[in-house]
Amino acid sequence: MRFVVLLRGVNLGPSNRVRMGELREALEEAGFGEVRTLLQSGNVVLAHQGTAEEVEAGVRDVLASRFGLGVDVIVRDEDALRAIVADNPLRDVATDGSRQFVVFCSQPPDPARLPEVAAPDRLVARSLERHVWCPHGMRESPVMTALGRRPPAPTTTFRNWNTVAKLAALLEEGAR
Repeated sequence: MRFVVLLRGVNLGPSNRVRMGELREALEEAGFGEVRTLLQSGNVVLAHQGTAEEVEAGVRDVLASRFGLGVDVIVRDEDALRAIVADNPLRDVATDGSRQFVVFCSQPPDPARLPEVAAPDRLVARSLERHVWCPHGMRESPVMTALGRRPPAPTTTFRNWNTVAKLAALLEEGAR
């Protein structure tokens, strides 16, 4: 089975720095296969015979033991990521993948933690994700600000749609 691993808060500032080449090497040494990284912000596609929970625990162990990092890790199996892409609830309105976001949650989000949404922003809730359209950009979005201040689940991380699509493409490359 192939998995997408999303690291929260990696390489965004002076702390939590890790080179993707070193991360790939460390994950391969830990027994993960077909390890590929995307960008420098902690996006990994890998193969493993276990469950998503085992992948998460193994990646956390590698991050702690090899890099001294205690960052949050969210894992989706290949079927889940493909379903996210196929079910894009914002495809009819989102015209720029850099302004469309998927907020990945570690567990089903609390519906009471959904922020107020004012046009032109949009928010669509799914079981483990929140899809957000911010036509004026993330920094100008009251929805993204609210989600950052009051996350809908204990652990969240977000990726823009362009990155989500590239991760799905990496999964497809590995399926060939």
